[in-house]
Order: sequence, then C-alpha cells, then structure tokens
Amino acid sequence: MDGIAEFHSTVIDCPDPRALAGFYSQLLGWPVTHDDDDWAVVTETGSPMRLAFQRADDYRPPVWPAGERPQQLHIDTVVDDLDKAEEQVLKIGATKHEVQPSEDDNFRVYLDPAGHPFCLVVD
Repeated sequence: MDGIAEFHSTVIDCPDPRALAGFYSQLLGWPVTHDDDDWAVVTETGSPMRLAFQRADDYRPPVWPAGERPQQLHIDTVVDDLDKAEEQVLKIGATKHEVQPSEDDNFRVYLDPAGHPFCLVVD
C-alpha cells in the first residue's frame, strides 16, 4: 500500500543545533549535511534517513521517567558491546541517566548534551 507521504526527518528541539548535530554525527557516524545557528542536519550516507536539530530559545530538557516535561521521544541505537559504546558516548558528551534497567536487560539509558534520552541497545 502506498502511503500519503514519504518520511523526511525527525526534528529535535535544542538550544544549540550545531553542537547537537556534532554529537549525533559522532554517535551514528553520519555526516553533518547542514549546519547553521538555527538548524543542523545529520544524514546517513546514501539514505533518506536523517535527524534535524532546530534552535528553541526557551528549550528545557525533558524530565524522565516522570515529571512535568516527559521525554516525548527517544532514539534507540544498536551496539555490539555496551561497555565499549558507553565509554565512547560519555567521551563525546553524553551522560549516563540515573535511571537504568536491571542488569539483565540489553540496553542502557543516556542523555545527549541537550538532555534528550537515548538508548544503547544490544540487539
């Protein structure tokens, strides 16, 4: 069945689009394909998949798992080794979230530099 529209972007509000695009470029290995003070984009090479970041001057990060500002969305990324990936994401500016799944689970929760939750998952 044909859809009405074709997917273009997931757009994330943040205080500094250029900085957040740089973080996700390093996390995903996608190049930054647009970069200015109010809008930045990372795009998977050869694919229409992309993340865009737009400046929100009144941006306030989500409070998760409970709070007045829910996470609203988060990004799951697949990794081979959680410990190695954790070391790498912390190095590029992520922070490990204080709320984590049990040790038996195959994922961990982090915050990007603007406070958006994202997960590293072993699939």
